[in-house]
Amino acid sequence: MAVEEEGIRVFQSVRIKIGELKNLPSYPGPNKMRDCYCTVNLDQEEVFRTKIVEKSLCPFYGEDFYCEIPRNFRHLSFYIFDRDVFRRDSIMGKVAILKEDLQKYNNRETWFQVQHVDADSEVQGKVHLELRLSEVITDTGVICHKLAARVLECRGLPIVNGQCDPYATVTLLGPTRTESKKTKVRKKTNNPQFDEVFYFEVTKPSSYNKKSHFEIEEDDVDKMEIRVDLWNASNLKFGDEFLGELKIPLKVLRQSSCYEAWFLLQPRDNGKSGKPDDLGSLRLNVVYTEDHVFSSEYYSPLMDLLLKSGDVDGMSPTKILKLSDPSTSSLPVSASAAHVLGEVCREKQEAAIPLVRLFLHFGKIVPLISAIANAEVNRTQDPNTIFRGNSLTSKCIDETMKLAGMHYLQVTLKPIIDEICELHKPCEIDPVKLKDGENLEANKENLKNYVDQIFNVITKSGVSCPTVMCDIFFSLRESAAKRFQGDSDVRFTAVSSFIFLRFFAPAILSPNLFQLSPHHPDPQTSRTLTLISKTIQTLGSLSKSKSASFKETFMAAFYDYFNEQKYADAVKNFLDLISSSGRRDHKSIEQPILLKEGFMIKRAQGRKRFGMKNFKKRWFRLTNHEFTYHKSKAADHPLCSIPIENILAVEKVEEESFKMKNMFQVIQPIRTLYIQANNCVEAKEWIDILTKVSQCNKKRLTVYHPSAYLNGHWLCCKATSENAPGCTPCTGGLPANIQLVIDGDRETERIYSLFNIYMSKLEKMQEACGSRSVYDGPEQEEYSSFIIDDPRETYKTLCSIIEAVKMLEEEHAQYKRDKFKKTKYGSQEHPIGDKSFQTYIRQQSAVSTHSI
Repeated sequence: MAVEEEGIRVFQSVRIKIGELKNLPSYPGPNKMRDCYCTVNLDQEEVFRTKIVEKSLCPFYGEDFYCEIPRNFRHLSFYIFDRDVFRRDSIMGKVAILKEDLQKYNNRETWFQVQHVDADSEVQGKVHLELRLSEVITDTGVICHKLAARVLECRGLPIVNGQCDPYATVTLLGPTRTESKKTKVRKKTNNPQFDEVFYFEVTKPSSYNKKSHFEIEEDDVDKMEIRVDLWNASNLKFGDEFLGELKIPLKVLRQSSCYEAWFLLQPRDNGKSGKPDDLGSLRLNVVYTEDHVFSSEYYSPLMDLLLKSGDVDGMSPTKILKLSDPSTSSLPVSASAAHVLGEVCREKQEAAIPLVRLFLHFGKIVPLISAIANAEVNRTQDPNTIFRGNSLTSKCIDETMKLAGMHYLQVTLKPIIDEICELHKPCEIDPVKLKDGENLEANKENLKNYVDQIFNVITKSGVSCPTVMCDIFFSLRESAAKRFQGDSDVRFTAVSSFIFLRFFAPAILSPNLFQLSPHHPDPQTSRTLTLISKTIQTLGSLSKSKSASFKETFMAAFYDYFNEQKYADAVKNFLDLISSSGRRDHKSIEQPILLKEGFMIKRAQGRKRFGMKNFKKRWFRLTNHEFTYHKSKAADHPLCSIPIENILAVEKVEEESFKMKNMFQVIQPIRTLYIQANNCVEAKEWIDILTKVSQCNKKRLTVYHPSAYLNGHWLCCKATSENAPGCTPCTGGLPANIQLVIDGDRETERIYSLFNIYMSKLEKMQEACGSRSVYDGPEQEEYSSFIIDDPRETYKTLCSIIEAVKMLEEEHAQYKRDKFKKTKYGSQEHPIGDKSFQTYIRQQSAVSTHSI
């Protein structure tokens, strides 16, 4: 979801690795250990939750989270919760990173001190305020000053305990007096419209003469300020909840008697806490990106240069292998723009993610991976180390499997993963970790049954493996077999190292990260999945001594349960099938594929009266055939089934309709289904996937109602007929297939950003090419980190890259200059108090001054 800025699309995304907590305060009891989990929040809205780590004061998580951010935010926050024996969650502390500070920690491991959660520091939202200072002449001719403070409206106030009934207090603070006034309470809204004016006497009439009196008034005004506090009216005996405040010194009225702007609410007393307690620290790796994407023509030079890296479209994998072999090709792949990107990026995954998405978008991912994989194989000396490192090849294949193989995982693993999560059979085989009453042999039998089920379903799923993965596996097999002709197993191990080690095993270990489970499994189930994943990984590895591959003796003993030859034959047959040149995807397009599922809240369809009783929690499932909801996750029969062809549009619902956030509507021919997602990220995901699968419907609407039909009229356009045509154009449609939707321009923008970040490395690589061309001696150490097979061609590619990057850099600089000229500080988009925008103002002021 992008924000449009005069033809420029702005995308925000964040990729987070939650590492570990250390030195948590002990639990006040005999046990002293804690059961903790972390949440990721945009301000105070939770968008992700880790698993619970039991009985630890230094819990390790090691969990990754990625999301597109669909709205503005001020803080990226991480809350730490402790769950007690009664399954009650209590908050222990938080780490909050300001949006403008995210770049300081970009893509590096950082320890953050856990802070107390102070209710007075948990603020969000903004206020529209107008101040007007006027002179009043009394009957005796004495001048006094009066202040009019007008509270117009607020936006985005927090919802506290499920409700928001806000009001504001306006206080004039001076050296010797304080005067407060209060607005009316606005019920059930976090976007209240107040439009109330309060008058204050800033200076009172006195017997001084006009000149001396005026000078004293000026001094007094400079010492005064207006404070606006926002409160949530509560029915609880503890009093109203503080939502935030803002303070404005009256000296802002010196140059103009009227001052009107939007302000961000701030914490009380700047949110400082006097509590010095050590709450431990949290290790994080955060990568926040904000992409400003231009129209396609700006990216053509760089995009064309990149796509030449795999420009053997339409050729068979065998021909691709020949072209990617430096001995048979005049232009080795190491001279390509894609390979150069992998060379200069600090981490190969940085380069792999946008490259894979871009080449998938243009149908050229197989030629690219075949070329870079063959080049890597030709540099490998030992067949036992093939594709072992985190190279550009391995990261590109990992990313391709994640994107292209998600549905494959759904149809292969999900039914068994669901069974494991639901039945909770004990499978612990470590004698040290056995619980009271558990039988070791029975647990081994349970675990072996699960391993057999998963192994069988994997090795029999060859015809369901996506074609793009099969073509890549074929090229890997052929390249490895050609390079190591004396090793008969290398054609298997080259493929198994990806399909088992990097695809199936991680999906079993963390099903929630692969959309196989909506939530983290409980600790017992997580342990079961860990043991299964280890065993499947070993069964698929085809290593010579599998028992020795286990560090734990109990795992080596458990592996003796398996007939090695029987399982090895099954693995080889499976690998042969998915890496065959004649293999194609025989899956019927009509086969139901589960795309997404999870709990959400729905409003009863057909109800005309508004009421909380109409909103029910239901389990939703979406396939490429239908959208259904069920009374519970375990229920087989849906309460309602909506065929995909009956979905006419999927759009957001304005918050004011039901006084509820994160709502969207699924519009059908007869009625509309209103649904509330758990957070803004989840709402965006459901809207995107529902829109995607229903795009082929020829009856799709072009206009819709952004609000609901309540009390006899549409809240948006006030039309009284429930069948009145929509009043707002539908948002842009997505491609009419259920495959990954990729924005080629955005991915090229990401690649441009990476080249720009690593420009110094590009220039150093240029120097290395020049050195190789003229220096015929031992390799210079400072250039030894670059792989350069053809210095002349690589130099040409580097020159073209730098030229294209600098052209885009100038376009971005011009865009920033134009935006700076048009932007008004204090507008709703850039309220006063936005530190990131204040930094931007200073930077652009410096740029403008320098350019003059």
